[in-house]
Amino acid sequence: MSLQQTQPNSATTNDVTAAAAPSDERIIETSIPLRLDDLHWSGFHTRVVLALGITWILDGLEVTLAGALSGALKDSPTMGFSNADVGFASSAYLAGAVLGALGFGWLTDRIGRKKLFFITLALYLSATAATALSWNVASYALFRFLTGAGIGGEYTAINSTIQELVPARYRGWTDLVINGSFWLGAAIGAVGAIVLLDPAVLAPDHGWRIAYFIGAALGLVVLFMRMWIPESPRWLMIHGYPDRAHQIVADIERSVLGHEQSSENFPKVKLRMRDHTPLREVAATLFSTYRQRSLVGLTLMAAQAFFYNAIFFTFALILTDFFGIPSSDVGWYILPFAAGNFLGPLLLGRLFDTLGRRTMITVTYGVSGVLLALSGYLFSIGVLSAQTQTIAWMVIFFFASPAASAAYLTVSETFPLEVRALAIAAFYAIGTGIGGVIGPALFGVLIDTGSRNSVFGGYLLGAALMIAAAVVAWRYAVAAERKSLESVARPLAFLE
Repeated sequence: MSLQQTQPNSATTNDVTAAAAPSDERIIETSIPLRLDDLHWSGFHTRVVLALGITWILDGLEVTLAGALSGALKDSPTMGFSNADVGFASSAYLAGAVLGALGFGWLTDRIGRKKLFFITLALYLSATAATALSWNVASYALFRFLTGAGIGGEYTAINSTIQELVPARYRGWTDLVINGSFWLGAAIGAVGAIVLLDPAVLAPDHGWRIAYFIGAALGLVVLFMRMWIPESPRWLMIHGYPDRAHQIVADIERSVLGHEQSSENFPKVKLRMRDHTPLREVAATLFSTYRQRSLVGLTLMAAQAFFYNAIFFTFALILTDFFGIPSSDVGWYILPFAAGNFLGPLLLGRLFDTLGRRTMITVTYGVSGVLLALSGYLFSIGVLSAQTQTIAWMVIFFFASPAASAAYLTVSETFPLEVRALAIAAFYAIGTGIGGVIGPALFGVLIDTGSRNSVFGGYLLGAALMIAAAVVAWRYAVAAERKSLESVARPLAFLE
């Protein structure tokens, strides 16, 4: 659609007004951001949470199955994985997520949030189904890589959409709960693993394959739930589609309030519409204009990526190799672990909107690091049982889960709209590349040594990274709570 078709020279809508002569018709005035932030919580916002949260549920299902199935892959007569193979496949998944986030993040900012929903979901579904047909380590790692690419793309599109559709006063809690819903999927995956890995139910080489097929089938539900989620009006107004943006906001207002609000009740902002943002301007924005915010985002992402992925992807290996838990029983231990991870964002999330971002990010990162170091020491001296180790992880990740989600929240709300998705992608990619891809492979090697002290060394590294991130957050994090996105980071297209 051309700009002329979208915004004719003489066009004036209730909210979007041409603010310049025909020779400069790309300049408009709009109150769309303020109208979106003025809305109270409604059924529309609940549906957004459900439609976007279910993707994280699927991701949780996917990752949990990969962790819980690691024992089955080692016992499989076809696959016969070693611990190092499990770590390699986990790192392949994360590497795919890194590259997928970068590629799809760039597309999300360029062609819109909604289109990417369907592209990334289609890749995820097909790659997950293909994983069930793997025949060796290489094929399994390849399909896990492609699955990760789909999920990486989801991170950018979904976190951008959350920020741009949810009113400012609910933004922190909503973002944390949606990202925390990953752990509902983890619980489902754990229960599924209990049933599918029971040798009395399925043969050792069949259970893990069926598990991946089920994950792909459940993903089809998301396709239908995504149909009614609108494109981000904020993205549309900047990228040359102001009439469509106004229509979407009007529809949302009618859904929430029963009527469309008059734009006369809100101050307007002036902006120059653009087709896209050049990569050189993206780079200048991230690494020059907002250099300090980039430091915070990168630090938070890298710390939580190593902390989470190193521990969770090797969760089953710790239980089987050091505590003698059969692989078919690992799911029982994942359930309390998942409960702690979901309850953390649910119960602590509102404090990010009241006590504030800086305080809560510092507390959750710092407490997570200290508790991991303490539990790691207890593990190294052999005083923990499988049950008490799981309780320790449950308590640790009650704090670590909102901390990890806060990393995405921080990046997605502290950079301008035009570069938001690519900022999420860049810091997720760099952070995961530094911490996430290295973590599972490193812990796989440490576990293979059979030495508790070696594993403790890995835990200490994760704890140190989290504590360092807490210090950085306390010093440099932005107090973005209850503020509009445009006041936290002024879009590049805005004019005086």
